[in-house]
Amino acid sequence: MHFEVTIESFRRAMGQSERSELRVVDGRTGRVVIDAQHPQRVGAPLGVAGDRRFIDLARTAGDSGVVEVDGRRSAYRRVKASTGNVNDWILVSSAKSPTGSVLAHMSVVPLAMLVAGLILVALGALSLRASRRELESQATTDVLTGLGNRRKLMVDLQRRAKSATTEHPAALTLFDLNGFKNYNDNFGHPAGDALLMRLGTALSDAVAPFGGRAYRPGGDEFCVIADASQREALEQAASHALSETGEGFAISTAFGTVVMPHDTRDVTEAMRHADNAMYAQKHSGRATAGRQSTDVLLRALAERHPDLGDHLDGVTELAVAVAERLGIDGEELMQLRHAASLHDIGKVAIPDAIINKPTRLSDDEWAFMRRHTIIGERIIAAAPALGPAARLVRASHEAFDGSGYPDRLADADIPVGARIIAICDAFDAMTSNRPYSKVKTTAEALAELRRCAGTQFDPGIVSVFEQIINERARVPVSTPA
Repeated sequence: MHFEVTIESFRRAMGQSERSELRVVDGRTGRVVIDAQHPQRVGAPLGVAGDRRFIDLARTAGDSGVVEVDGRRSAYRRVKASTGNVNDWILVSSAKSPTGSVLAHMSVVPLAMLVAGLILVALGALSLRASRRELESQATTDVLTGLGNRRKLMVDLQRRAKSATTEHPAALTLFDLNGFKNYNDNFGHPAGDALLMRLGTALSDAVAPFGGRAYRPGGDEFCVIADASQREALEQAASHALSETGEGFAISTAFGTVVMPHDTRDVTEAMRHADNAMYAQKHSGRATAGRQSTDVLLRALAERHPDLGDHLDGVTELAVAVAERLGIDGEELMQLRHAASLHDIGKVAIPDAIINKPTRLSDDEWAFMRRHTIIGERIIAAAPALGPAARLVRASHEAFDGSGYPDRLADADIPVGARIIAICDAFDAMTSNRPYSKVKTTAEALAELRRCAGTQFDPGIVSVFEQIINERARVPVSTPA
């Protein structure tokens, strides 16, 4: 933060005296930058540009003193440049009348008043500087824990991202507390605040030996920036510091780490990766909001179309296997799993007469049928935790060459998760009993996928899918005893 006042406002605040003239002189050049007797006009040079009487004073002045300038007795005090003040100024008070005899014209009272005024100016400057430091601290510090807040985190992370190198990488680790909401509900918010204060202090102490700095971005989330050389030890120490148990409660933490510049050098991308990794770990051990929403929707679909259960399970299992082979993991894999399970949810709005029709659908029936991806997206998107899955469901019937529906996306514009689901859905449909088609063998279904690779399906994913199916065919199936 900084403070600004106009020179004219400063000049007026200096005031005028009947016996002396008050000026501010540049301590390096001796130029008058503020003259209490001369108003500062907008756009005009500062002070009195032609007044060169104080050049010698600027060269010889100490911290304060009384000298004679141009035949007038003048008292001065230097206001040196410091933190918060880039100016090197000399405040000068000159007698209006020429000096005849120092002893005859020198008065103790005016001089004492000047000194007192100078002291007040100096104290005001110090107070202003202290207030600015306090405001800066408040703007970058979490009031509850004393750790850096989100603003401080982003500033430090930006600086660390620029300085991180392959030889000296930096680690960003996000932490989210498990069990804090229940603690708050059971013991009250004051107790919850006290817990956050204890955990924040413990975290700061735990990461300090690793050269780490702790932050509290907000809520029950904490963050650490540190050297990546001892990443695992730091994660363990921080996790231990953010854990606390007692009668009727247990607090633990989930975390996600990103290493800069190995994973990314972009600050926003680093926060997103760490956040995804943290929530993937957090959700791996319990039913998430997305999983609960998926279960509810699957139950509704099963009630409407009981025969779709095996198909959805088959598509989901194949889609996850292909995604893992392609290196998809974490939150992205979880959303793909939800989308594969729910890719047919829009069919709850399609009449049974169309879905189970044994003959070819008419143009109107096809138009109605093709709306099921849009309906499915709308149903799934009602659960905020399933937003990414909803977008995959909408795109699950797009074709690689752009001939699919509903948006006629093509190639890489189709989300990779949707391209995977399309292949797995087609394979499972071809190898299952359907009222409108004969069951194909595995070999026939794979041949059909190869034939449509590059038009309906992504050829690269078709190749990976075929590898997985062939590998499974070579593994003997054991019969339970």
